[in-house]
Amino acid sequence: MSSNTQKGNWGEKLAEDFLVKNDFHILQKNYRSGRFEIDIIAQKDEILIFVEVKYRKSLKFGFPEQAVSKTKMNQLKIAAENYIFETDWNKNIRFDIISIVDIKEKTLEIVHILDAF
Repeated sequence: MSSNTQKGNWGEKLAEDFLVKNDFHILQKNYRSGRFEIDIIAQKDEILIFVEVKYRKSLKFGFPEQAVSKTKMNQLKIAAENYIFETDWNKNIRFDIISIVDIKEKTLEIVHILDAF
């Protein structure tokens, strides 16, 4: 994979497959609200889940989930508020992170961090 966009898309596809295998219903991918984006919006039971996906090919710069800054969390919350308003959702919500490390395309580790923030 050459570009960061391709890597990001690959990571999001891995995360989507992981969620589906674990009985999540994918409602939307790459939801945009202004200049903010939510990678995956899913539902499981009565919970609406906003998922940030972080994919890395090495741990050289730390674990993928460490790249979710306070600024990014705030941006996700703003986008989530808009989605909730647009869809008139009135049940529980949660923010998750799916962290993926794919070292040299040999060792794939997916970590699902529930209620990350």
